[in-house]
Amino acid sequence: MGGGSAVVRVLRDRTAGRCLAGVVVSGFGTSALWLTAGIWVKSLTGSNSLAALTVFAMWAPVLAGPALGALADRMDRKVLLVRGNLVTACLLVPLVLVDSGRTVWLLFAVLVLHGASGVVLDAAESALVAGTVPASLLADFNGLRMTANEGMKLVAPLAGAGLYVRFGGPAVALLAAATCALAALVFARLPVRRTPAIADSAPAGTWRDELAAGLRRIRASAVLRPLVTAGAATMFLAGVNGAVTFAYVDEVLGRAPAYAGVLYAVQGAGSVAVGLLAGPLLRRLPERVFAAGGIAVLALGVSARTVSPDAVALAASAAIGLGLPCVLIAAMTAVQRETPDAVLGRTAATAGSLMTAPNAVALALGAGLVAVVDVRVLTAAAGVAGALAAMALGAGARRRRDATASPRA
Repeated sequence: MGGGSAVVRVLRDRTAGRCLAGVVVSGFGTSALWLTAGIWVKSLTGSNSLAALTVFAMWAPVLAGPALGALADRMDRKVLLVRGNLVTACLLVPLVLVDSGRTVWLLFAVLVLHGASGVVLDAAESALVAGTVPASLLADFNGLRMTANEGMKLVAPLAGAGLYVRFGGPAVALLAAATCALAALVFARLPVRRTPAIADSAPAGTWRDELAAGLRRIRASAVLRPLVTAGAATMFLAGVNGAVTFAYVDEVLGRAPAYAGVLYAVQGAGSVAVGLLAGPLLRRLPERVFAAGGIAVLALGVSARTVSPDAVALAASAAIGLGLPCVLIAAMTAVQRETPDAVLGRTAATAGSLMTAPNAVALALGAGLVAVVDVRVLTAAAGVAGALAAMALGAGARRRRDATASPRA
């Protein structure tokens, strides 16, 4: 089956299509807020480190992924998607009060809560889709989901930055709230039946045992373990890169903070491209090879941020956008395919936590390092580390292929 026909089949599936629509709607507001929060804090405080910490605030809740993801196995997933988006919309409204350095704390608090909601909603959506989309099309769906989500970086950051310049941060917050409310309406129309028996089918045991179920699934799987490990290493490097973005724009490129919106838009274009190609490529390449190639491209893009020409900066952002999603798509597709439905929500959230918690740590670490270490040194070191991670994952894929192909004695 060709890649084009697979994409058409995914889009024709009513549940998958409306899930993608919900991702597009909520992703627009989230992407706009994600970038604008950094510009907002930078403008109010003048601090590159505090600006970088806005991204950390949104990523920090992944540390509680197993607990938050368990909600997707204990509640009706469609209801959770609707109510979660409505709650998030309500949380964003108080950001209209942020107008000075003294009220920046409110922005950070809301960003943390927004990130926690995102963890729960991602787990619920991943589990719901795995139960409705054929396994052969999961890679195509996840690629399209990445395209939909990251594609918002083509327009949302620029729109958010423009809205911020014209009307200020509160206007962007209200836009994000409106998109969450609209996403709730989209998810309310998902053509799936309620599944109140999800909680009853969950594994018996203590609450701690249930939270650890996802981790046990990953550790015991020869398919999931290396992909999730590679994803963790990759996201750590991406976190360092994200933390130095505003300093890179300022100190290397000599541009205003809003220029970061241009770079994120180009990065989004790269992610759109790889999302469309992910399904066909994963039918032709082993998952580890696909992921290793993506990490190598990411490493090249991060390394290129040691130089200042604008053309190189744009090419580097495109390479980062192309490379970063590969290991995430490969790992999450494998999680959906390899995991029973009763523990899929927490396993997906646990995998997400293991891969993105290093990103949160790196964002915090990078926010501190950028104040004392030259940004070129940080990006060069991250690029070298990424190349080593790609080589390690590729070598593991080669050993597995050789072991499978070797004749029996």
